[in-house]
Amino acid sequence: MKENGQTIEIGKVLEKKTGRRLPAFFVHMLEKFIHQDYINGYLSKPGEGKRFFLDILDYMDLKISVRGWENLDKAPKGALFTFAANHPLGGVDAIALQGLIWDHFDSAPGILANDFLMNIPAVAELGVGINKTGGQARNLGEEVRALYHSDRQILMFPSGKCSRMIDGKIQDPEWKKTFVKMSVESGRWIVPVRFIGENSRRFYCLDRIFNKLGIKFNIGMALLPDELYKARGKSFGIIIGEPIPPTCFTSEKTAQEWAADVRKKVYNLK
Repeated sequence: MKENGQTIEIGKVLEKKTGRRLPAFFVHMLEKFIHQDYINGYLSKPGEGKRFFLDILDYMDLKISVRGWENLDKAPKGALFTFAANHPLGGVDAIALQGLIWDHFDSAPGILANDFLMNIPAVAELGVGINKTGGQARNLGEEVRALYHSDRQILMFPSGKCSRMIDGKIQDPEWKKTFVKMSVESGRWIVPVRFIGENSRRFYCLDRIFNKLGIKFNIGMALLPDELYKARGKSFGIIIGEPIPPTCFTSEKTAQEWAADVRKKVYNLK
């Protein structure tokens, strides 16, 4: 998706990606499928800053409970954090955490975000896109390093994509090591965060079918707008764990092994 001002037009997005204009009836069908009018009903509102994210929760009648803010006090005053979270939903979790972290610190956090999130204008203004190609991909490392060395708190979903059905459980794929390496380099404390929730069964079933058939199409990403719509009126929980100082991540383990350890800490949060 791509924004037109503060709204989304799926037809123009696909035209840009494919290089050709799709039939009007097909575009209309896609607009209905992703609930474009409903999403644009909020994006067209003039909300700014943290209110943009927090007001989405009200617009969608979402109830979010948070436990563990007090754990941040265990880090030195003024510490910079990397909030490393699981990514069960792909939309609501990022929007909620972005707004809540902003509200807690009263300053805009940075975020490393996928294509779906980067096409929400307010997220794109604060984030670094992780699904870049060509020349953009070559500059990605510099952009990520600049964000980690900034004075902003950072929200990170180390899996790079939302949770799938893996080994009979809904969980993130393997976490990438970048958040550990960059947090250590920039002296940031890592905060394990667990977001409790899941997408619809259809989401996981279609993802498994496409994988088994070997279809190279990110059906999960395509379904995320519909999953965002289906989350209306639901309740979710967030648990914030104890910050881990960068000095804990010693050479006795590789960065990838430390990433797996933090992932385990997240899923152990109760």
